[in-house]
Amino acid sequence: MSQTWFQHTFNRKRFRTRNQATAMAILGVAVLLLLGGLYLSQVASFAITNRGIEDLISRRDQLKRQNEQLVGEIASFRTVPRLYARAVEIGFRPAANSDIDYLLIEGYNPQRGYAQLERSVSIPLEEAAPVYAQTFSAWLEQQFTLLRDQFDSFGE
Repeated sequence: MSQTWFQHTFNRKRFRTRNQATAMAILGVAVLLLLGGLYLSQVASFAITNRGIEDLISRRDQLKRQNEQLVGEIASFRTVPRLYARAVEIGFRPAANSDIDYLLIEGYNPQRGYAQLERSVSIPLEEAAPVYAQTFSAWLEQQFTLLRDQFDSFGE
């Protein structure tokens, strides 16, 4: 009896290559499907994000075009002929000599600012540029003498 039980157990423990291969193939396909699903979800998320960015970029470009159009429109409203025409529409007109009233203020000197400016500003006379009689060789000799004196003073 123990021998039959041993053979029965041994026969059951045998590797069943067909069942194991099938199980491994199913497991591999399941893992591949799981990884493929994760990959597709990431790609879909990336595509949605890119589509949103493209929409935002096109909106920004549209707003820039509108802004430039408004800047041009404002510039056209600020032209002198347009401002003059608008002033006439409102009721303004160019001033004539009869429309100007002059006020005389006793003790006021309109030239006082200029007079003070003239007194306070003094233009200095330019000094004549110094004349150098020294040549390049004399300057070079002077520099070597100074350098030699510096080296001599190191030893003291």
